[in-house]
Amino acid sequence: MWYGLAADLVVAVHVAYVAYVVVGQVVITIAAPFKRQWVRNPWFRFTHLTAIGIVAYEELRDIRCPLSVWEEQLRLLAGQVTHTSETFMGRLFHDLLYHDLPPIFFTTVHIAAFALIVQAFIMYPPRMFRFVRTAEPVPVVGPA
Repeated sequence: MWYGLAADLVVAVHVAYVAYVVVGQVVITIAAPFKRQWVRNPWFRFTHLTAIGIVAYEELRDIRCPLSVWEEQLRLLAGQVTHTSETFMGRLFHDLLYHDLPPIFFTTVHIAAFALIVQAFIMYPPRMFRFVRTAEPVPVVGPA
């Protein structure tokens, strides 16, 4: 039972990862032309680019997603079929991610998403990291 719940947790993290990339790009595309400064946050932009960069690298190198592999292994340990779940949320999340389409479709979508995100990164670059400047230290005058 615990393995099945762990597999459901892994697929939920997988859905959150995909949602971060997809929703993040939609937000960038909508808000950046309006000069919204929060869209230029370097932490958001660099993690967003890194997230899709990892997916594109896995596609180009023909590496299976570790989250998919972990989910399958946990489902096997739970005695479940690898492409389904026993819980409603597990089935819902799994069905959101996995579809019966040819692999070239997903490769094309992932590489195109990477190209789109790189293009947005260039068109609307993140601002540089800001460092908080502290006050100048006050010299301590000691006994002479």
